[in-house]
Amino acid sequence: MHVLRHGEVFNPTKILYGRLPNFHLSELGVQMAKAAAESLAARDITYVVASPLERAQETAAPIAAEFKLDVASDVRLIESANYFEGKTVGVGDGALTNPRHWWVLRDPITPSWGEPYLQIATRMFAAVQAARVAAEGHEAVCVSHQLPIWTLRRYVEKKRLWHDPRRRQCGLASLTSIHFEGSTVVGIDYSEPAAHLVALSASAKTAKGA
Repeated sequence: MHVLRHGEVFNPTKILYGRLPNFHLSELGVQMAKAAAESLAARDITYVVASPLERAQETAAPIAAEFKLDVASDVRLIESANYFEGKTVGVGDGALTNPRHWWVLRDPITPSWGEPYLQIATRMFAAVQAARVAAEGHEAVCVSHQLPIWTLRRYVEKKRLWHDPRRRQCGLASLTSIHFEGSTVVGIDYSEPAAHLVALSASAKTAKGA
């Protein structure tokens, strides 16, 4: 089961868009989705499913086209709920500098500012198991979002779910591939087929900020 993070999103106001509608892939994000599709072209993909949010559906589209499949939708793959949705939360600015929001940060373990990690993990694992059944004997792609994917991975690896967000291994358009024998997880691989485009995006953002 290949769990794919969506590509770069067009977000000029730099808000935490979360589950808000109408956030689509940027031009570079579309290229990232195509790079992910190309990396999977030789695989035995028979099922493609995505979070209902636009950026996930758009990332799934070139993969579905590659294998002449439809894109299914599973709400269990959706982005996590977050109190700061719709706000800017950059370091040194935005909502995090406003004392009236600090109470929300009181518990990093659950966490207090959003959907509980265990709830994210169990819904994601259920979605992946459903995709495994749908693609029985073959491979599937599930398109989701960074925090849900990283929480799923930690859950499968039997690690504590709370973590430092800066240490997530889940880049844009990256693949976290979970290997099953029957319904049992036997291994996990990680790859970044769009790494060259992610580097291009980072360089462009640095240039704009210079």
